[in-house]
Amino acid sequence: MAGFISVQGDEALYYSTPELFTRRIIAGTPERLEVSDSRGVAATLTAGAKTVTVRGPQRRFIESKRPFLDDFARTPASGWGVSPGGGSWVSANGPESAYSVTGGVGTILLDTVNQSRHVTLRDNNIGDVDVIVRTTIDKAPTGAGVGCALSFGYQGTSNSYRARLLFSSVSGGVQLALEKEAAGTVTVLGAATPLGSGFLPGDWWNIRAQKSGSTLRCRAWKDGTPEPVTWTHTATDTTFTTGRVGVRALVNSGNTSIPLNARFDDLRLISGAWVNAPAVTHATWVRVLDEPFDGTWNEALATQVRAWLVDRTPDALAYAWCFITDAPAVGDPLLEGKRIFGQSDYGPLKSDGTRYETSDWTDYVGTSWTYPNGEARPFPHGSITTSGAMDCSGFVRMVYGRCMGLPMSYSRDYDGLNIPRATRNMSPYGPGVIVAAGTDAPPASLDSLQVGDVVFFDADATEEVEGQIDHCGIYVGVDSYGSARFISSRKTVNGPTISDLGGPSTLNGGSNYAKRLRTVRRF
Repeated sequence: MAGFISVQGDEALYYSTPELFTRRIIAGTPERLEVSDSRGVAATLTAGAKTVTVRGPQRRFIESKRPFLDDFARTPASGWGVSPGGGSWVSANGPESAYSVTGGVGTILLDTVNQSRHVTLRDNNIGDVDVIVRTTIDKAPTGAGVGCALSFGYQGTSNSYRARLLFSSVSGGVQLALEKEAAGTVTVLGAATPLGSGFLPGDWWNIRAQKSGSTLRCRAWKDGTPEPVTWTHTATDTTFTTGRVGVRALVNSGNTSIPLNARFDDLRLISGAWVNAPAVTHATWVRVLDEPFDGTWNEALATQVRAWLVDRTPDALAYAWCFITDAPAVGDPLLEGKRIFGQSDYGPLKSDGTRYETSDWTDYVGTSWTYPNGEARPFPHGSITTSGAMDCSGFVRMVYGRCMGLPMSYSRDYDGLNIPRATRNMSPYGPGVIVAAGTDAPPASLDSLQVGDVVFFDADATEEVEGQIDHCGIYVGVDSYGSARFISSRKTVNGPTISDLGGPSTLNGGSNYAKRLRTVRRF
């Protein structure tokens, strides 16, 4: 399922000249003007802000898991590090030193017989999934075989599904089995089936596994040969409806070739769907005035609100969803066909597998730009620049600056009118008004929080940047579980998201972002 907004119902287009009533709200900060008609609240304007919430057709905002490829082209400090877009790799069983990334592949040292060793991605809510990995071992098995498996529906070392490739100690045989392990008890769903012989150390094999509802499938093939068109094993089971993906390696009892290394490479998540994926449903649209609301209600504003009540052109939230997972690419003829919408990454990779915070909206488009104040931003502007990516502040600037027309600057003119480039400057000096703020703790109250507000966090707790605003996003609304959810471009997910991968994107409850929220600003 692609990430999407679905519009549910519509307003009658003839309903364009309603009688409007206003009510001034002075409780809380800042002062607001609530505009109503016979059908209820129609719009809310905020003194000092350009953004206005307007009633429209009900929409549902949802997102699917992002496909990714982990080619292990990194040198993490320990373990397998961070997968590009998939989360952090977590090992289980054996010492930490048994897990490493060496020569561009993920390696598991096997020095003990009959001890399973696991590495999985920290994403527990995956339901349906389609995933591939390459694997091999660096010694010919003797005495007994070695199993390298692709795990899915993984809930712990004793609870998972696995497509297990067995490298036999007899004639270099290679076999594939489909298994379920529940509470330590292994059930064979597809018996070990011969796929080839003559295996030599370093021969790579591919394993592919699928879970679609209760249907499980797997197949394997030697690297460099065509992928089979049929599945080696197909089974039905409902034990694990969700779980992580990852790999498992084990040396069978009786093996005399240890120590040896199991190696894995090119783990590709072709598709994945979260069970109970975050979803927000409401009828609030976010529009922008030409000038900040000065508190005065007049006929011109009434005319604008009436027009917005039947306006179905994209608003701020619709534009935000133009950059999430599976968003279709759209080019702009006025920019030589450069992409202005479509799935966005976060930023280029560092050598350790983490991502740089360097990508503004212009980097996403891949264009140079001169701002109204004369600041020129070239493209490319450095050796690590890449198009198609936006960091957190770049994403907010794309939505509210590029798409919604609020003025922007780059490294100066922090005047409360322009949107600065850096999050740390956007929070105190950005356009509009502060709705809620805390210093070294979250704001005391979020009662005035409104859809479309820009939220700022001291997300990085390291000593070097503790106390500095370093992450931002846009408040989307309350999800089906009662959580206040925001969209932001994040490193772990590699782009704009409302998901819980790497920590819930929520402003309430016990999430890290809820604890480290510092400012809410209404542009």
